[in-house]
Amino acid sequence: MATCIISNEPRIDIIVGITTAVEAPVKIPHNVSEIVVVRHGETTWNASGIIQGCLESELNEIGWKQAVAIAERLGGELKPAAVYSSDLKRAKNTAEMIAKACHIPEVIVVPELKERHVGSLQGLVWSEIQEKEPEAYHAFFSSQNDLEIPGGGESFDQLCDRSVAALEEIASRHKGERVVVVTHGGVLRAIYMSITREASAGKIMNGSVNVLHHSDEKWLFKSWSDVSHLNEVGYLQRGFNGDALQQ
Repeated sequence: MATCIISNEPRIDIIVGITTAVEAPVKIPHNVSEIVVVRHGETTWNASGIIQGCLESELNEIGWKQAVAIAERLGGELKPAAVYSSDLKRAKNTAEMIAKACHIPEVIVVPELKERHVGSLQGLVWSEIQEKEPEAYHAFFSSQNDLEIPGGGESFDQLCDRSVAALEEIASRHKGERVVVVTHGGVLRAIYMSITREASAGKIMNGSVNVLHHSDEKWLFKSWSDVSHLNEVGYLQRGFNGDALQQ
């Protein structure tokens, strides 16, 4: 495991395990909130290389199988107190499968967990955005994090603020409990980079499980982009990587 201590932000202490499974806890300490953050299953647009953003795209056959695999894994671990989801259908469908396996009667929808609005890039193929929408392309890949994407898109700072605030609100409700949160690659990237202050979150796979602990205003990453439960189902190797142009 790699350990990262952020010296300029003493309130944050992070332990990051990359693509490794962790043993599910038997009990959560009373002062800890365990947040299992899941990226939704693969969609038709993921497979076709089309940028989704806040637009809807259906889970494809592999995506539904991934949702089943995630549900089977989490259903066999410590029961969560609640299952939360973005309001986009691909996340809700994944969350509903998990909730059923975990015997949770309903999914709590949190709109702030939705994918980043990427303005005029939404609905375009990754390979064509530099030519068709050069200004939006520049804004998306810019290191200027307060730059909004033309066409009604969010800045990276705006995405980070709402994503981390939503996760902290959920954590505050569930001390001593485990909860599941189903969201998107862009949101996961924003959470990781905002908390760790790292320049990249690496690849974030469809159907990946990411375990975070929150206590005493500190975040600990127990695992990151774990896809060990998808060995028999498969997943897109390119994952989500907002730091590089998708191929």
